[in-house]
Amino acid sequence: MQGSRKVLSRFGPAIIVAAVVLGPGSILTSSKVGCEFGYSLIWVILAAGLLMIGATALSARLGATLDHTPCQELAKSLGRPVSVFIGAVLFFVVAAFQSSNNIAVVAALDPLLPQESETLSAGQLNAMKAGLLILLNLVVVAALYGLSKLYQRLEQLMISLMLLMIIGFGINLLFARPSPVGIAQGLIPSIPGGSDVSSESLLAVLGLIGTTFSIAGAFYQAYLVKEKGWTKNELNIGLMDTITGITALGLTTIMIMSTSAAVLHGKIDPSQLQSVTDVAKQLQPLFGEWAAYLFVAGIFAGAFSSFFVNATIGGVLLSDGLGLGASLDQKWPKLFTVLALTAGMAVALAMVLADWNRVALIIVAQAMTVLGGPVLAASLLYLALSKGYRERVKAPAWMVTLMILGFIFVSIVAVQTARNVAQKVQTEFLSPAVVEEPEVEEPQLEQPLLPTPDPVGTTE
Repeated sequence: MQGSRKVLSRFGPAIIVAAVVLGPGSILTSSKVGCEFGYSLIWVILAAGLLMIGATALSARLGATLDHTPCQELAKSLGRPVSVFIGAVLFFVVAAFQSSNNIAVVAALDPLLPQESETLSAGQLNAMKAGLLILLNLVVVAALYGLSKLYQRLEQLMISLMLLMIIGFGINLLFARPSPVGIAQGLIPSIPGGSDVSSESLLAVLGLIGTTFSIAGAFYQAYLVKEKGWTKNELNIGLMDTITGITALGLTTIMIMSTSAAVLHGKIDPSQLQSVTDVAKQLQPLFGEWAAYLFVAGIFAGAFSSFFVNATIGGVLLSDGLGLGASLDQKWPKLFTVLALTAGMAVALAMVLADWNRVALIIVAQAMTVLGGPVLAASLLYLALSKGYRERVKAPAWMVTLMILGFIFVSIVAVQTARNVAQKVQTEFLSPAVVEEPEVEEPQLEQPLLPTPDPVGTTE
């Protein structure tokens, strides 16, 4: 028993990062890519995993060797406005996407909930889901304020959820009986379409990398390492933790993609997979009820882990950026975490009960992501390459190289996202509304008609 505890004590921070990264969005993206492209993009997961290992290992090294947290170090060397900007951007990204995490948790449980029927209307069903959301958020808030040594509790919970994901998706992979030859061929870099590469294929590659390489998760690793209490003496343990946690993330993603490739590729249209619930429903007739429930268990583990840790990232980073503390056991990180939870829950309730359009929310979140990704990557590079840090502990060249490649990638994604945001703003808010007016016989006027006003100005 003591031996197993000693082994587990060597892991934790990177497992938490892996658990939060492997959320509903990652599960859905890898399922859709497997459905559309089969095994051919498995190599992308490996490439993204390498970038994630480099960034997470570098962040862990910073957390173990810096005197203060990354935001505190940046405030000391570049000024408080820089750390405030980083904390605020991350908080708004977290708060905006926390609503999706709320919806995802309920969606993961959807196969187990009652369905709409003659005795249960859609309104009653939505009210039930809203009550479940409120209860779930209250439980998390109670845990934040009712438990001591929050990091240790969080670590234990995330390790359990990660194991549940591995078991659930692993058993489904066995049921799927994937092609070993197909998997082996998928390890060879290629882009579907050959020389005639479509924009959809390129977007799929970028999206797949983005679901595994999370710069926000990697940045948070430094804070988790400090919570763990690791110092310069535990650098090797930290590296082993990083490799283990991110490898588990990559292999689980590959299992999900391979399951979808084996079962759904060439059989259904990928556009039919609009949520993780749709994926589970597609697998149930093929795998049977219990195997589908295992997949649902994996989805719930991914949804809840992202739901919980995502909020703490926003709370801790905003508090630390403002210079108010960076530990989960301190007052302000808890308060800002509750604020992130409340904002996400409020928006999710509006979506569930009022069928609220979330286009504006997505635009805000993506706009923050454009700023956040490159800034976080640049911050890690700055801290690793600054003269003061290099004089104490020099980061290995392979970590710095992978971090530079990661910075290039998040910058490319930022440019692509900026284009998407501009397009959404143009189509959703700036394009004139098209109003069909009934045909009316125009009256005969003695005076000529005035110029027709702009349709936007005449639409109430």
